[in-house]
Amino acid sequence: MGAGDLATGAFSGAQLGLAVLWVVLVGAALKYLLTEGLARFQLVTGDTLLEGAAARFGPALRWFFLAYLLIWSFFVGLALMSACGVCAHALLPVFEPGTGKLVFALLHSAGALLLLRRSGFRRFERVMKCFVAVMFAVVVATAVALRPPLGAMLQGLVWPSIPDLGGAGLQWSIALMGGVGGTLTVLCYGYWMREEGRERIDQLPICRLDLLVGYGATALFGLAMVVIGSGLGGVEGSGASLIVRLADQLEPAFGSFGGAARWAFLIGAWCAVFSSLLGVWQSVPYLFADFLRASGGRGKAREVSTASRPYRLYQLALAFVPAVGLWISFVNAQKLYAIAGALFLPLLALALLILNGRRGPLPPKRRNSWFTAVLLVLTLVSFLAAGGYQVAQSLGF
Repeated sequence: MGAGDLATGAFSGAQLGLAVLWVVLVGAALKYLLTEGLARFQLVTGDTLLEGAAARFGPALRWFFLAYLLIWSFFVGLALMSACGVCAHALLPVFEPGTGKLVFALLHSAGALLLLRRSGFRRFERVMKCFVAVMFAVVVATAVALRPPLGAMLQGLVWPSIPDLGGAGLQWSIALMGGVGGTLTVLCYGYWMREEGRERIDQLPICRLDLLVGYGATALFGLAMVVIGSGLGGVEGSGASLIVRLADQLEPAFGSFGGAARWAFLIGAWCAVFSSLLGVWQSVPYLFADFLRASGGRGKAREVSTASRPYRLYQLALAFVPAVGLWISFVNAQKLYAIAGALFLPLLALALLILNGRRGPLPPKRRNSWFTAVLLVLTLVSFLAAGGYQVAQSLGF
């Protein structure tokens, strides 16, 4: 989770209260379902889901995916760089706010690129564990220290409801559900599986345990952010600036420990956004390299190497091209990004229904069970509805 997910959880909690805690659980469960299907397909066939979809659905899907990947990379890269700049400036305000955001954004991006170029997957994994541990501990401890009402929490977890607020309740609930656990980055799990040497179907149970623990922790993190937001009313702003304002509000809420609480939360938020940037810089170039491989008919070369030219060139572009957005606003392109983003999750659910279904390449005992198929259909319908709402909002309807 990065700055956007932190902000979405906090703002949803501030606007809707603890009534929407159940939304976090549903979002995490749906992402587990999608990622488990991806892992199962890869372990059975030896192909990534991108390879399988490219072979099954033809060039139209490949080129749509490339367009989506380029748009997504630009705006997510821009958002992560901006978030790192804002959080770092809040911790170390040595420049004017605008200058500090720009300087720290570029330093974080360049630093992440240098770290990844000089280290392998194992070091990347260790660094990510440290960042995740700090951000998880800080956010959960903050939520516990605010002492939320247990009765309201239990009701929000087990009794589904969405406050109306003139339509804003549905909007923020959709954003909260979609933000849990990422969108396009779900596909990157397949490449990390290969880095871990998981290539046989008998390793599916460990992948399922891996995902269960991972999405369980993600759900707990999201619940904590909703609790924090609900305990601090009047939160305003967007993106990383909202996180800084949230940290400022912690100071009076914790009394004599307010200064320490503010600093601890800002450090946890910085760990969240920088680990997100580091993870995207490491994982998303796999997708571009895999796209070129699938498009060029080289699907039998099973490994996408981090030392390959396509991977390294895309990583370099990802680290610096989005920086132009720190100066320029792209309103129409942002609308296109919102539309493409709204389409991805239902497309992923549809692809898993087909590839892991009766007419797909998997043997009968590895295909979707009827229960999994029903859940995938519900996922498809849910995110189509969410996507339609997001598209309508982005187009001003």
